[in-house]
Amino acid sequence: MTSSPGLPSTLVGTGDLFQLMRDGTPRTRGELAALSSLARSTITARVDAMLSSGLLEPVGEAASTGGRPPTRFALNRRDRVVLAIDLGASHASVAVSDLSGQVLAETTVESDIADGPVIVLDRVSALAVDLLASLDRGPADVAGVGIGVPGPVEHATGRPANPPIMPGWHDFDVPAHLARQFDGPVLVDNDVNLMALGEYVTSWQSAPHLLLVKVATGIGAGIVTDGRLLRGALGSAGDLGHVQVAGAAADVVCRCGNTGCLEAVAAGPAIAAKLRAGGLTVESSQDIVDAVTSGDIAALQAVREAGRDLGSVLATCVNLLNPSVIVIGGKLSEAGEYLLAGVREVVYQRSLPLATHDLRIVGTAVGSQGGILGASAMVIDAVLAPGAVDEYVARRIA
Repeated sequence: MTSSPGLPSTLVGTGDLFQLMRDGTPRTRGELAALSSLARSTITARVDAMLSSGLLEPVGEAASTGGRPPTRFALNRRDRVVLAIDLGASHASVAVSDLSGQVLAETTVESDIADGPVIVLDRVSALAVDLLASLDRGPADVAGVGIGVPGPVEHATGRPANPPIMPGWHDFDVPAHLARQFDGPVLVDNDVNLMALGEYVTSWQSAPHLLLVKVATGIGAGIVTDGRLLRGALGSAGDLGHVQVAGAAADVVCRCGNTGCLEAVAAGPAIAAKLRAGGLTVESSQDIVDAVTSGDIAALQAVREAGRDLGSVLATCVNLLNPSVIVIGGKLSEAGEYLLAGVREVVYQRSLPLATHDLRIVGTAVGSQGGILGASAMVIDAVLAPGAVDEYVARRIA
């Protein structure tokens, strides 16, 4: 535990005590003393500091055991708001959430990532300002900004790293650009990582080892291990789309320059190309989903085969990572059980029995909101961490 500049010594550790309140459960000073083993005087000083700084709010009284009923306190989730941004190849979603991660307002617009960082970031900044105004909030109310981009990111700096579909974005200082307009830290990550985090925090906290696979124009994975994102040394962990598929046609060239990559045989464009060769008019991933929904036999077979190709790569991942759940997301996941059936067929056949004993392979629970929810959760974790809370209290009571 380290001291925060400007924080009295009696209040050092306020952020550690605050962690007991992050689950949203109302508690009294006495209950906090029992959970923390701190002296009542210390609890009183730190709770008072969190009340005066806006982090906690009174929410009623507990049952009296004699004398005046004690007051319960809970996280003041309305104290500040979080901006969450999800950028795709052709869309931008912007949302405002409270400190519990609940989305208060959201909008999605068409936006070409190839327009470049300045145009795209200024576009989402304007959308964010409008959303804040609709909630009677302003940039000064922002605790932090989380943004997901469709390419590799050096998470420590927030700079995209040679993203293949993002011309002009390499090494661009995304945090500095957004920090000109909004308060709080600006955190940037790969969009699939944030989808994985969004699925985990909303639906799978009982399964702390999760693998999220996005199947759309490209294929990528986000890995949650012990409840934390696994990014790898340079942020490229989970680049599943460029693993070679066993038995795939050696002459199928991927946009990365290699041949036989999973993305080149099982992503949306690859499936659409196969169906067009068979005489079906499809262009996009949505067209494929529509064809499956309408019962087109060729589309059903192509999606099932794509699931098998995906399963052949995921079988290795299962043996290596031993996840407790695999979540299939992205536009093609809307094909439902046809894609999932192909994945399950191969994974359960080729993975070790111990690794698949309790493994669940399911569709996304949060759909297209996963990136937004993950971006919000990433920021909340940062701004409500013990050290960040100590610094916030120090500023507010100064």
